[in-house]
Amino acid sequence: MTALTQSTVLTQSKEWQALKAHYDQIGQQHMRDQFNDEPVEKEADDDKTGRVEYFSVREGGLFLDYSKNRITRQTMTLLFDLARYAKVESWRDRMFGGDKINVTEDRAVLHTALRSKETEPLRVDSRDVRPEISRVRTRIREFANAIRSGTWRGANDDRITDVVNIGIGGSDLGPRLVTEALSQGVSAGALSGERQEPTPAGDGPHQDLRWHFVSNADSADISSTLAKLSWDRTLFVICSKTFTTQETMLNANTAKAWFLEQGGSQADVALHFAAATTNKEAAGEFGIDPDNMFEFWDWVGGRYSLWSAVGLTIAIALGTDKFDRLLDGAAAMDDHFQRAPLEQNMPVIMAMLGIWYNNFFNIHSHAIIPYSHKLTRFPAFLQQCDMESNGKSVDRDGNQVSYATGPVIWGGTGIDCQHSFFQRLHQGTGFIPADFIAMLAPDAPDTLTKRHHAVLLANFIAQTEALMTGRDEAGARRELANAGLSGSALEALLPHKIFPGNRPTNTLLVDRLDPETLGALLALYEHKIFVQGIIWNLNSFDQWGVELGKELARSVLPDLSGSAPQTRRDGSSRALINQIRDALR
Repeated sequence: MTALTQSTVLTQSKEWQALKAHYDQIGQQHMRDQFNDEPVEKEADDDKTGRVEYFSVREGGLFLDYSKNRITRQTMTLLFDLARYAKVESWRDRMFGGDKINVTEDRAVLHTALRSKETEPLRVDSRDVRPEISRVRTRIREFANAIRSGTWRGANDDRITDVVNIGIGGSDLGPRLVTEALSQGVSAGALSGERQEPTPAGDGPHQDLRWHFVSNADSADISSTLAKLSWDRTLFVICSKTFTTQETMLNANTAKAWFLEQGGSQADVALHFAAATTNKEAAGEFGIDPDNMFEFWDWVGGRYSLWSAVGLTIAIALGTDKFDRLLDGAAAMDDHFQRAPLEQNMPVIMAMLGIWYNNFFNIHSHAIIPYSHKLTRFPAFLQQCDMESNGKSVDRDGNQVSYATGPVIWGGTGIDCQHSFFQRLHQGTGFIPADFIAMLAPDAPDTLTKRHHAVLLANFIAQTEALMTGRDEAGARRELANAGLSGSALEALLPHKIFPGNRPTNTLLVDRLDPETLGALLALYEHKIFVQGIIWNLNSFDQWGVELGKELARSVLPDLSGSAPQTRRDGSSRALINQIRDALR
């Protein structure tokens, strides 16, 4: 089969062609009409089901309403046909079974095993990995509890009061998101920089612990963090699978140099540095005690690493019970993804809706909008998880694809973003599908919290309704007339008050933001991304594009401090290097 034929086999399938023909039929239908054409509720004497009831699914603490999408029942049937054509169920079973579906790196993809309670052997290269996972989880629990209880002591016999997570990518985004989302306002604790009074250790955020995250190579990140710390009360957790990641090791070495300058000794490093890594030799050379090294495996991708030893900071900050509950919530979504029929499978439904817009409407952008301040970092987390997975133009067989793959993922926190980019969502040229996420229950039962939460959820509902219904000319004319306008003034303003509507959204209601529901939410999107990668015939588990920039950065670095003429680079890069050389002198 030629490369050209291979790259177009998906689009030539009868399932794809059926969706294309279906799009030609219903692509311009307005959702207002689709809602009007179907009953809202199931009628007692009729077997028909209303649109909302039909296009919704509940799993655990999550409820997905996808009725505000430009779909009919036939649309979903055809999308599920495409999923079966692509063998989504077979690939799913291969992933959970430990097959090496990461073909370019010859690796299994088993982050799901990190949160599983299954006891049946799970073999990678003839080796059962479940005992290893259990052993590391036990060590994480023991270490985290020792820090939280104060039985772990630093070089001057003081308890640890500050934990600094040093990583980048998934080694930063994942633990930072979870810790901030479940911290109940305590620490990063540092929010004010004030030390808290000691309280007994237990599950939940620890009042005597502050935690910090450092990821950026910009010295402002590490220096501003170090300025808040006492060397003899600080634990640094270095998260790097290879223990060679440039940005992470730059910050780790800066932290170590600061630690030694402040009064710590090389021997004290063993009491104040820990590592989540596969490279024990390099971590040992750094000075980290083997007892403080927490391993994970090459079948854990960086963007899935929060479930692994990289979650050590989560366990210390929030408590090991909460970390376990986070894993349990993700495992529940894993079970749903494995067992639910495609038609009732939340990750599959969301994935196929994305395929519908990306490949048939040619809309290559998707917004993530959590109406929760605690999920402020969720869009950034999903940017990596999605675009690093499916931002590819070569399929798993090495052929150039002839169709669009991963969309641009972006977003912000509601209500804030209603006052920034929502104008584009409502009246911009073309539409951008969006996921709206909100918590049903407020964080606290007090009157103030309930009042704020009511305003938050009113806006949450209003925005999805407005995006769907819009406002036609007649409605805009009535509004302006009711406001007292008439004649030329009304006509001049009229076009600006018309909203096209018909802009699709998914609505995810979460019972409450707790470890279980957050774990389920993260796993939901992981599996959605996986399904889309299967449809597009991609290897969603490598990131060679990231590696190229790293390689070039290593070659540029000595040029910045050298004096030899630059002849091997393009004109722009040579000029920039020369300017930077002058600035660094």
